[in-house]
Amino acid sequence: MNDFRSGFSDRHGYHGDDLEITIREDAPQDIRSGVLMLGYAAGMGPSGLRSTICEVLLKRPDPGNWSPGNVEAEVSRLIDHAPWYNVYDIAERLHGEVRKDDYAGTKQVEFERRLNRLFREHGVGWQMDNGAIIARGSEAFTIASREAVATMRDAGKVTAATEIHEALTDISRRPKADVTGAIQHAMAALECVAREIDGSKDTLGKIIPRLTLPAPLDGALHRLWGFASEQGRHIQEGREPCFEEAELVVTVASAVSVYLLRGAALAERR
Repeated sequence: MNDFRSGFSDRHGYHGDDLEITIREDAPQDIRSGVLMLGYAAGMGPSGLRSTICEVLLKRPDPGNWSPGNVEAEVSRLIDHAPWYNVYDIAERLHGEVRKDDYAGTKQVEFERRLNRLFREHGVGWQMDNGAIIARGSEAFTIASREAVATMRDAGKVTAATEIHEALTDISRRPKADVTGAIQHAMAALECVAREIDGSKDTLGKIIPRLTLPAPLDGALHRLWGFASEQGRHIQEGREPCFEEAELVVTVASAVSVYLLRGAALAERR
């Protein structure tokens, strides 16, 4: 069965509204069913889906099930009872399996596009990016982090770009995000950029007053550095930062890094 054809809603641009993100450490029934339906739509049959899901869950397929109907029922039971984080593992594995027969290179694209639409319409805080499911935050978070990596690489700041990538990896960990790691890597990226611009090896806290940041942005950045130092490096017992705080730090650190790099590039051209 292959249903990756342009339907009415796609042709005319109709789709449900994006819901506010309320789901992170869960995979509701609609998501489980959607992942399964996308596998079928990509042309995978019950046996292929069962093999893929069993590999992810490290379960032995039921040897007593051999007819398509029974295998399909087994597939449904497997994904319905899988731990929530394994559902996203299954989605990643299915995306990889689709590639094997995707000679036109369109099935994977459609799988990812429709999966992300499913996530947005159900308020799920995950998204698939080139086959890997990563954390989905606010629109500002997505734009700032993506722009930061591109700008850093274009400017030859490979270490800073790697730190942002690591921050995104940490905040996307399942079943529990490494929020302290995300904060540490995001601020390390900003510190790398600040050191390059300042031409020193000082800590970010000492460099901030020397950066060409307008007030009160300079003061706000210094407070962010203080917060990150407290929560990302010297975490107190019983005071672990939450996901939203880590998201804020990654967003601001990314945005300020882009601002500084673009400002430095503009100054060089003058």
